[in-house]
Amino acid sequence: MALETTAGGLAFLVGRLVFGVLLGFMGLNHFTGLDGMSGYAKTKGVPAPRFAVILSGLMLILGGLAIALGIYPLLGAAAIALFFLGVTPVMHDFWTVDDPEQRQSEMTNFLKNATLFGAALVLVAVSGTAWPYALNIGL
Repeated sequence: MALETTAGGLAFLVGRLVFGVLLGFMGLNHFTGLDGMSGYAKTKGVPAPRFAVILSGLMLILGGLAIALGIYPLLGAAAIALFFLGVTPVMHDFWTVDDPEQRQSEMTNFLKNATLFGAALVLVAVSGTAWPYALNIGL
């Protein structure tokens, strides 16, 4: 599938910039809120929660940059997909929550993450083609 460098290519550029930069921002939050996120991960039973938060933050930052810039897009999109595949059911297990408001919040976050997982899989699927307006390194 060829992505054209016309309106479709421009939409793809804007979409991947928004997606990639916001993922990177989410990753930075893992470091600025490391103590709080590590504590929350611990309450969810995550082994080595501080290390897990750091690792997942790096996955988001590096994966987001790879997507935004088009550098090793398959690795970047796969890192993001793996992040959401592992994190979503563990951290947002709404089906185990009794409080209705907390359950709704966890379900919203679960569905948001599932959507982002799907978007990452779409980028995995198109990572073998040259991305318009990208560095296209490591296709």
